[in-house]
Parts: sequence; structure tokens; C-alpha cells
Amino acid sequence: MKIHILTLFPGMFNGPFSESIIKRAIDRGLVEIAIHNIRDYTSDRHHVVDDYPYGGGQGMVLKPEPLFEAVESIGGQGGVCGESEKGESQIPVILLTPQGRLFDQQAAQELAKYEEIILVCGHYEGVDERVGEHLVTDEISIGDYVLSGGELAAMVVVDALVRQLPGALGSEASVVEDSHWRGLLEYPQYTRPQAFRGWVVPEVLLSGNHAAIARWRREQSLLRTLKRRPDLLERAELTDEERRRLNEHRYADSS
Repeated sequence: MKIHILTLFPGMFNGPFSESIIKRAIDRGLVEIAIHNIRDYTSDRHHVVDDYPYGGGQGMVLKPEPLFEAVESIGGQGGVCGESEKGESQIPVILLTPQGRLFDQQAAQELAKYEEIILVCGHYEGVDERVGEHLVTDEISIGDYVLSGGELAAMVVVDALVRQLPGALGSEASVVEDSHWRGLLEYPQYTRPQAFRGWVVPEVLLSGNHAAIARWRREQSLLRTLKRRPDLLERAELTDEERRRLNEHRYADSS
């Protein structure tokens, strides 16, 4: 997979992409990350990338010209995701913005299927609307809050994508057991020592009974999701028996 990142601050990515899972994935040739400085795609001597908003108002707005130049030089076509009107292969162009759709595990799995994507880091007061209308294919937000720019959001998206690539993690089972992978939060995890300050590991995890452990983990995953993120249960794939037991817990908690 190849990931292009368009940014005004390329130095921000040096640390995060030089450590841990992402670095190992790069070293193994599983992913290539290309950082593009948006200023390199300007045509004026001062490399101006922003200007005052038409109609007045606070802040500066990113100009469309350097963003179009950057994407077109990489090979992005703009328009609808998938294929262009001519049937040519198209690179998804994603603008990271507070106004985009919420980034979740489903979106991460969707984007991880592409061989190449372009992430555009917004900055200042915003990006010229013509970029959203005629260049990017999707807009993504990592949460309902405002950051200084899209760089941190891009790091989050890259991390979520890279860990899904075959061979990126030490165990492929680690991916499917992550929180949100199956629409639920992950079950509690324990390690040595067996007893710590009087708190002990649940007996079932020491039993060696893999079927019982699997049942316990599934139940704990359901209960943790019910307690912390009940909204996720509306989309989760549950059996009739699991729904019945969750309803019993809801009733017990409310009584």
C-alpha cells in the first residue's frame, strides 16, 4: 500500500512514522508513506498557500491551486471514489476536516482495501470549497473536536490502516480481537502476576478450557460495550440469546 500525505508541516511525521508498527511495516515493504509539502506545488516566489476569505471573517483559507497541483502530480483523478468516468483506476483523495464523516473501524477497513490513497491535511480556517467539490473524493473527521490541522488526524488514519495490512502485526489474530473490529469493545486482558495487591486474575482464564475462555471473553466484551458504548450494540451482530441477556442486564442496572 502507498499512502501520500499533503501537508504544510512535513516534519511533524518524522517521529510517529519512525517507531513501532508503522516503522516495521515500512521496513518490511508493506507500506510506503510519501510526505508532500504543499508549498512545493506553488508557483509564486513566496510559496503562498493561503489567503483571506472572500466575504470577510477571521483566519486564512488554503488556496485551491497548490492542492490541485499536488494531487494531479501524484495521479489522483478527483471525482467519485472507485473509477473515473473514463473507467481509469482512481486514487481516493481524502480531506481530513472536522466537517467530514466520522472515522471508525468500518471506514478504516474500507480504506485499507486500496493500493494507494492520498490524505490532504487541512489547516488554518479551512480549505477553499472548490477543493471539496471538485478534487477530494471523501472527507473524514477523527472526532467531534477541533485540531490545529489535519496532521494529527492523518497519523491516526495511517496507524489504523497499517495495522490491518497482512504481516504488519506479529499475529493476525491481534487485528480481529481489537476493540471495534467486530463492532464491540474488547474483553478485559490480564497477564502475570496472577495475584497483584489482592486482585486476582479470573479463574476461567487459568483453566485451560479454551471453549469456556471464549465464552467468558465474548460475555465480557458484550457487557463492557453495554456499559461504556451502548450505541455500538445497535449495529453489532448478536444472537437472540445475547440480546436477551443484555436486556436482562439493562433491566437489572435500571432497577
